[in-house]
Amino acid sequence: MSAPLKIDLHVHTCYSCDGVTNLKEVVAYCKKKGLDGVAVTDHNTIKGALKLAKTREIIVIPGIEVETLHGHLLALNVTAPIPSKLSSLEAIEQAHEAGGIAVACHPTSFYKMGWKPQILKSSNLDAVEVINSSAFPFSISTRLNRKLAVRFNLPQTAGSDSHIPETIGMAYTLIQAESEIEKIIQAIKEGATVPQGKAISLKARFKKALWI
Repeated sequence: MSAPLKIDLHVHTCYSCDGVTNLKEVVAYCKKKGLDGVAVTDHNTIKGALKLAKTREIIVIPGIEVETLHGHLLALNVTAPIPSKLSSLEAIEQAHEAGGIAVACHPTSFYKMGWKPQILKSSNLDAVEVINSSAFPFSISTRLNRKLAVRFNLPQTAGSDSHIPETIGMAYTLIQAESEIEKIIQAIKEGATVPQGKAISLKARFKKALWI
């Protein structure tokens, strides 16, 4: 069996309202951190993801982070924006109709919009982001996220939630799949994933706050 792919499934670029990383920096830091690729998940826009997806240097999964009425959602492998302020069910349905998957991101973070357990249970989600490097407090958030994923028998993913170049790859998902995006997406749905990662440093948090 080949080695699993190492992909950061939650990365923001300068196309996000609160991101500063340009597309060249995404590629450079992926290589620096030993990543095979990233999912570009800017807030409410797919433009940066589609531009970067043209590169052949790394794997780029186009995506978007959507603010639903019930929590933030990562729609992965979509090529058109999904409106914000939909119900979680509507946003998930749109992600599926577009051929993508829906991942509940930072579901228990104290200062980010989380997901109530009853919503997670009733939603047709494909996975739960159990490790988010930007979540605070990191260890508690990770533990609670993992409990939710196990409770509802959902695959587990990880992503840095990076908004500055240096934090790309602080968390990533090991995915047992070939490098084609469709096969990666299918592997995530099947739970062929191992989330890995750590919290971003206080220095990086401070730097993000100054830049954004």
